[in-house]
Amino acid sequence: MSEITPDELTRASGWLDALRAQVGKAVVGQAEAIDQVLVALVASGHVLIEGVPGLGKTLLARALAQAMSLRYARVQFTPDLMPSDITGHSVLDPSGRGESGIGTLRVHQGPVFTNLLLADEINRAPAKTQSALREVMQEYQVTLEGKALPLPKPFMVMATQNPIDTEGTYPLPEAQLDRFLLKIDIGFPSHEEENAIVQLTTQHRAGNQFPLDAVTPCLAEAHVIELQRLACLVHADARVVDYAVRIARATRDWPGLSSGAGPRGTMALIRAARATSLMCGRDFITPDDVARQALPALRHRVMISPDAQLEGRGVDDLLRGALDSVEAPRL
Repeated sequence: MSEITPDELTRASGWLDALRAQVGKAVVGQAEAIDQVLVALVASGHVLIEGVPGLGKTLLARALAQAMSLRYARVQFTPDLMPSDITGHSVLDPSGRGESGIGTLRVHQGPVFTNLLLADEINRAPAKTQSALREVMQEYQVTLEGKALPLPKPFMVMATQNPIDTEGTYPLPEAQLDRFLLKIDIGFPSHEEENAIVQLTTQHRAGNQFPLDAVTPCLAEAHVIELQRLACLVHADARVVDYAVRIARATRDWPGLSSGAGPRGTMALIRAARATSLMCGRDFITPDDVARQALPALRHRVMISPDAQLEGRGVDDLLRGALDSVEAPRL
């Protein structure tokens, strides 16, 4: 396998710095969330963003798409949403000439045929509709009328859910949660950040206008594909890979967790660590890169036990304990 040249490394780091700066013009604060979304993008993964309404989840997706000149689509998940509303369907075209002589079937592509798909409040749709995304997220294709239709590249799903309002929601199946590379928790901004948000969104701007006018495209589709290619070339030392494996395995018998992370969690750790090192301008991953992505890569792949819930313990606290118990290698 070829290695990353110094020029490629410098160019990739510059692209990501420019992309972060452009997104930051619309999304005030939330620096950690922005970095984690960029990690998922570079690692060719999908993200699940959890936070109360009004914290900029939709704005983050819009700003990211605009900064990269990518096609963007948004689907509002509701209890009556059907799988065909997401993937598409076939309609009879009477102007065509089929074998029956009454027309031909024409495929109408759904909103998933885009580059960046925002699945807003994904947990408000039933499992049948949520499962329509599994093939999309895993195989990057949609099967319609027995034909596999590839999705455009790059492709990324950004799904959101509200952790407070659970009435009328459906918990995501574990198999679907496992398809998300990272789960990002967005919290409230600081006092200074909230002041800046109010100024940006209310001054000389109507209530229905997103603060996206300052965001200018800095990357094209080819740049994103190149970043994803370079991330695959980042070197992962065998001792660092073993460190990620030991972290995932520690969650499987950790007190307070009834179910630990599977092998896909370990793969997510390494993929996210590769993207992190590329963002930092390095062509190799370090144990710190793995540890930095442990919470977003594993928090949706483990299950907290009922006793831990009654004690008021959180998933992140339990994961930090498991992470601290694993000794990092010295390189």
